[in-house]
Amino acid sequence: MTSAMREFLFQQAERSRRDFLLSSASGLGAVGLGSMLAADAVMADGGTPAGGASPLDLDAVNPLAPRQPHFDAQAKACIFIFMAGAPSHLDLFDPKPRLMELHNQSMPESMLKGVRFAFLKPDTATLMAPVKRTWRRHGECGMELSDLLPHIGTVADDILLVRSMHTDQFNHHPGQLLMQCGRATFGLPAMGSWLAYGLGSESQNLPGYVVLTAGRGSSGGATLWQSGFLPSVYAGVLFRNQGDPVLNLANPDGLPPELQRRGLDALREVNSQRFATMHDPEIASRISSYELAFRMQSAAPELIDLSGETQATLDMYGVGRKDGEFDRGRGGPAGQWDVFARNCLLARRMVERGVRFINIIHASWDHHSNLDAELPYNAGMADQPVAALIKDLKQRGLLDSTMVVWGSEFGRTPLGENRSSDGSVTGRDHHPFAFSMFLAGGGIKGGQVYGESDEIGWGVVQDPVHPNDLHATMLQQFGLNHLNLTYRFQGRDFRLTDVGGNVINRWLS
Repeated sequence: MTSAMREFLFQQAERSRRDFLLSSASGLGAVGLGSMLAADAVMADGGTPAGGASPLDLDAVNPLAPRQPHFDAQAKACIFIFMAGAPSHLDLFDPKPRLMELHNQSMPESMLKGVRFAFLKPDTATLMAPVKRTWRRHGECGMELSDLLPHIGTVADDILLVRSMHTDQFNHHPGQLLMQCGRATFGLPAMGSWLAYGLGSESQNLPGYVVLTAGRGSSGGATLWQSGFLPSVYAGVLFRNQGDPVLNLANPDGLPPELQRRGLDALREVNSQRFATMHDPEIASRISSYELAFRMQSAAPELIDLSGETQATLDMYGVGRKDGEFDRGRGGPAGQWDVFARNCLLARRMVERGVRFINIIHASWDHHSNLDAELPYNAGMADQPVAALIKDLKQRGLLDSTMVVWGSEFGRTPLGENRSSDGSVTGRDHHPFAFSMFLAGGGIKGGQVYGESDEIGWGVVQDPVHPNDLHATMLQQFGLNHLNLTYRFQGRDFRLTDVGGNVINRWLS
């Protein structure tokens, strides 16, 4: 049977099935068509991203084509630096003189009633002050930070420090899903996927959502950059900062570019015919992914080639640094100080090339033990490159439109770990009731501290912020109303902020 005959029979079979659905008295065809149009952003209802186009024009439904926001936006790109494992807010961001006074004392039993811990034994636990830490005021705003963050202190006037974060998850994977996806549930899109869905990408040759990792790997793994029920083209693409940027991106030996182009053209034609029949957004995603991969074969290697950067820039970020003195422990294998510095510099380069959302994920900060040795190692890894990123974006005129976020899934307990009777466990347990994170750029008002935890850093006493509030405010700066950025799935209009979230206007400049 010839290819023309096979195509004719296929079209006839599809036409017969479609005619039945569209002519059915039950209206099944109309319902199905409406569902497909809504999924492809044609109907102006709950499934509509910020922009949209008719699915009958294949070029117009490029899933990553730039779209207009709901209203004027200040932010165009986001770099979310996710410190998986949860840094201790009490040792980095939130000084507590009263905790110093209460060191080694027990907490009132009433405060511990009904509280769940991952490992800590509350009956015998005592308060543990950060006795090896000193605190300094930085910038004109006088922001107090730990001695472990001297470089970040130099950009204090550019950052918003939030000391009143709280969450309802006390274990890593659920907490990481909540912070990245808005709910502690599998199968949901991450925030980068929502932004790519709502706004598309300004980059022609790189993905709209890129993930860079360092350390030994987070508890959540790839579930933290999934597209969930959104079309797969919106998922995060994992990049490496040396060697092949994306595995299996290069052509196999012996495949000339012109032959590859002919093959892609044939695939596009077949997929286009199928799309014209089915209007399945995954087919559009497939076409877009093939074409993007082809363009990335030249763009991605150029991206990670740092030879064009000045030595002063490389030194500012700490590219080529040797690891700090310590056996690394939870911080990951050797060389992580250089890896993390490269990731931060690559994030700036991606912003320049139109990438919408860059997730830098480092693990792990899960310091149940050996806190006083391992936390300085991790902080030393992150402090210089993160500060350099903010300074570099600012001096290039990119900080106003680029939001930089440092965050994690929760904080650490004011109580010391006590799993071992010999005192060998010297860290802090998981703590969801109060923790800190910071933001800079993208229309965020820097030089301020927002919210307050109590005198020992146990709970929030002023201006509580849930991750859904954080997400709502971030989306606001991208010109997206978090209530309207929805996607219909299984009969429900889902959104990043689920059924909560409030925009925090005091954060905004």
